[in-house]
Amino acid sequence: MRALVISGGGSKGAFAGGVAQYLMERENREYDMFLGTSTGSLLVPHLAVNKIGKLYDIFTNVQQQDIFSVSPFIHHKKGDREYVSIDYINSLWQFIRRRRTFGESKALKRSIQKNVTYEEYVQIRKEKHDVVVTVANLSMNRVEYKSIQECTYEEFCNWVWISCNYVPFMSLAKVDGYEYADGGLGSVIPIREAILRGATEIDAIVLEAETLGKQKVLGKNPFSLMIGLFGHLLNQVERNDIIIGKLAARNKNVKLNLYYTPTSLTENSLIFSKRLMEKWWKEGYGYAEKRHSK
Repeated sequence: MRALVISGGGSKGAFAGGVAQYLMERENREYDMFLGTSTGSLLVPHLAVNKIGKLYDIFTNVQQQDIFSVSPFIHHKKGDREYVSIDYINSLWQFIRRRRTFGESKALKRSIQKNVTYEEYVQIRKEKHDVVVTVANLSMNRVEYKSIQECTYEEFCNWVWISCNYVPFMSLAKVDGYEYADGGLGSVIPIREAILRGATEIDAIVLEAETLGKQKVLGKNPFSLMIGLFGHLLNQVERNDIIIGKLAARNKNVKLNLYYTPTSLTENSLIFSKRLMEKWWKEGYGYAEKRHSK
């Protein structure tokens, strides 16, 4: 059974889209199972129904207002450089309203329900072995994996949304009395879960460079420093996931193909820039093509 696994990585998911497009269209890879965390969970339903053109249009045209109903960021552009700073007004408003997060991502929930149709949900359940998204149950301090085969359409869309909620910058969700957030807080790339679910060959797309090519610049204010620290912690979780996944693959005799980004694409994956995401999609396709031409 062949599986495609895509890690978390925010806007860097565009790179994963390019890699997946090459593998599915040029290498004719057919996957029985798709697993994703955070941005990976946004990609896998569309890949499962082989709607790569639709996915490209959605992903490269997404803007901040499609993600945040209350954005904690102000997007700036200076020459070719794009960056964010804190939106003090929105963040203060969240405190006044006694919210526990700097921003809200209910706009993303509406976008998911708009772009993942009920017909596609039915098609996936009928044609594919499984599509699985990763969430973090903060109340119980555990990672959970939500299968499309065990969810209603509304539940599945909700779990995809929850898998992307990068707290404290996005919404904290509550389901059946438990509080949930981004699956990357516990499992950035669920390789081991794919093996446990029966995968015998895995293509895993890791939205981070295999080695750090340059020194990271930490934030100049507490808010941007927090983003940098969260990124550091998620990188450590990701590296552990890969080590555990490699050991599990070796133990179960599973063929594991890892696709990293050739360079560190961005210091802030919560910037959704059409120009950058189109560029990263093309780079992902070119990277996969170059790797398979050797």
